[in-house]
Amino acid sequence: MAERHIAIIGAGAWGIALACAEGLAGRRVTLWMRSPVAGTVRSLPRLPQISLPDNVSVTGTFPLDADLTLLTVPLQTLRSVAARLPGTSPLVACCKGVENVTGALPLDILAETQPHRSHAMLSGPNFAIEIAGGLPAAATLAAARLDDARRYAALLSTPTLRLYASDDPLGVQIAGAAKNVVAIAAGIAIGAGLGENARAALITRSIVEIGRLTEALGGKAATIAGLSGLGDLILTCTGAGSRNYSLGIALGQGETLDTILRSRTTVAEGVATAPALLALARRHGVDMPVTNVVARFLDGGIDLARARELLLERPPTVE
Repeated sequence: MAERHIAIIGAGAWGIALACAEGLAGRRVTLWMRSPVAGTVRSLPRLPQISLPDNVSVTGTFPLDADLTLLTVPLQTLRSVAARLPGTSPLVACCKGVENVTGALPLDILAETQPHRSHAMLSGPNFAIEIAGGLPAAATLAAARLDDARRYAALLSTPTLRLYASDDPLGVQIAGAAKNVVAIAAGIAIGAGLGENARAALITRSIVEIGRLTEALGGKAATIAGLSGLGDLILTCTGAGSRNYSLGIALGQGETLDTILRSRTTVAEGVATAPALLALARRHGVDMPVTNVVARFLDGGIDLARARELLLERPPTVE
């Protein structure tokens, strides 16, 4: 069998992690970054403690030929990068969120910028540093055609990264976007001293509102119970390595959003996603109270004391 070639667009932590996983599985990997380093360099700024496998090459030129192209750039820059991609290989979005200006999901953006190529979505409970280090993990690879999802999952799966195929890319995208917003809420709850019971309640009720939005958009609520939904929520809302959760903790402890963002070089997608996701829900008449509180708090519409109250202040109802 010919050597498989995986192109990865974006050398942030997630791009590096996937490059390591695919490289260690014996595939040839081309990793694109905006400011490429010398070919002899084996570690990159976003994960400096990780050494790239020898079969991973780093370049500043978009690869022309690949069996699959993975897009790991931040969601808010996906459109500008995707529009410039050459080639015909299937595209797999590996970023999560909702585009601010348009309300578009990752695969909406790919459909607009690369309409003649096949598209899929990769999402799951995965911290980059653990994937890069070869620790076991699982994720969902979703495409409109289940046969495509199965084929791409088989191509990308490794001995330590198991991929499950899904034909509900919409549900996977909604779950991936919403979990970052919920993680901020969970962090606020812990940072503000509301306790782990409150965090568990927030996570559980958020699953319900994410499911409502998924169904309203034509996806499957059952997807939210899987790796890309519940699995990702658990990790992102409890793991110390979660950028959105740690940001929420700092907010709950009284730090300002501007101060937190100025001190970081990494992207907490939930900050940009919260208002876009809320706007999407409102257009479809879906009530998302947790998302509403986070969006209002981030834009200064309510203060911390009011956010604390609202995160758990819901009228009694039937579960």
